[in-house]
Amino acid sequence: MPYVTPEQIERAKQMDLLTYLQYYEPQELVRFSGNVYTTRTHDSLKISNGKWCWWSRNIGGRSALDYLIKVRGMTLPEAVLQIDRQAAVTPPVSPKSQEPSEQKKLLLPEKNENNDRVIAYLMGRGIHREIIDYCIRTNRLYESHDYHNAVFISFDRQDFPKYATLRGTTNKRYMGEVNGSNKHFSFSIPARQESRRLHLFESAIDLLSYGTLELLADRDWRQDCCLSLVGIYKPKKIIEESTPPTALMQYLKDFPQIKEIALHLDNDTAGRLAAKTIKTILPPIYTVSDEPPKCGKDVNDYLKITLKIRQPRERE
Repeated sequence: MPYVTPEQIERAKQMDLLTYLQYYEPQELVRFSGNVYTTRTHDSLKISNGKWCWWSRNIGGRSALDYLIKVRGMTLPEAVLQIDRQAAVTPPVSPKSQEPSEQKKLLLPEKNENNDRVIAYLMGRGIHREIIDYCIRTNRLYESHDYHNAVFISFDRQDFPKYATLRGTTNKRYMGEVNGSNKHFSFSIPARQESRRLHLFESAIDLLSYGTLELLADRDWRQDCCLSLVGIYKPKKIIEESTPPTALMQYLKDFPQIKEIALHLDNDTAGRLAAKTIKTILPPIYTVSDEPPKCGKDVNDYLKITLKIRQPRERE
């Protein structure tokens, strides 16, 4: 077995995986989205913010040394010599000399003078006025000037708008997203106080529908955190090779206290497959429960059915 010195081990520990792949195995590095990368061999392995995680195997680390040992199966001396030999041939260039990637600017549509059409549209779908008013007051929702679309806004941890999705109020089949949107962030509502539990939905309207159902049941609709996904989540044919939804990964990174996840995805084939996949591939540190709507295609359908049942009882 080859011998390596403590100094060689210490040097090897200093190299992060992204730098290693950029300079010594660029053919293996694939940009996933934004500042997140994956590898050509293992596309469920994601690299971001100086760390890497192989989601399908529930292992991760920081350094290239960790990667070579845990993923490539090298011994410690073999991994140290691999890094040491490569660095001796081609020393990595300082990151400061690289051009920073330009961040896209979120081009939010102009606001309308009021939100009347958006309020009427959402109330027509059963959403409680208290919840609509909360979203407007916290700048999560407004009506666009030109087309009177509902604009649902997502923020990062510093409260900067990062993503916006559009929903038509006149052409009610219209759905889209704003130019410059960052798919790592999606529409969410925080818990009133810190919570370990997250509720996950396919759309912003399903999220608001769940809040309405909680309010109608005399429960605190902001007791837990709520997050919607950026469109329909499509796993791979072999679900173990799939990657969790980008917005969910970002949220769990931003809110590490989350340990329980309730899935409220649609009752159709795509929703059931998405729920099964997320339950399968999330690391075991999370307790994941599948809680689809009791009837109807989605949470908003279930809300409207619930309201129809309640109305005759309220008139009695």
